[in-house]
Amino acid sequence: MTTYIFFDEALRMLTNAYLLSTILLIAASGIGLAVIETIEKTGQR
Repeated sequence: MTTYIFFDEALRMLTNAYLLSTILLIAASGIGLAVIETIEKTGQR
């Protein structure tokens, strides 16, 4: 038994994965920058 994924469904899955990965990347970079900024502020004292 072979299950096929139609092109529009595969394209929707890839689009959702791409959007999710970009959102996660932006969130992770924002958190990383906040952590670095906090470390730099505490290091100046």
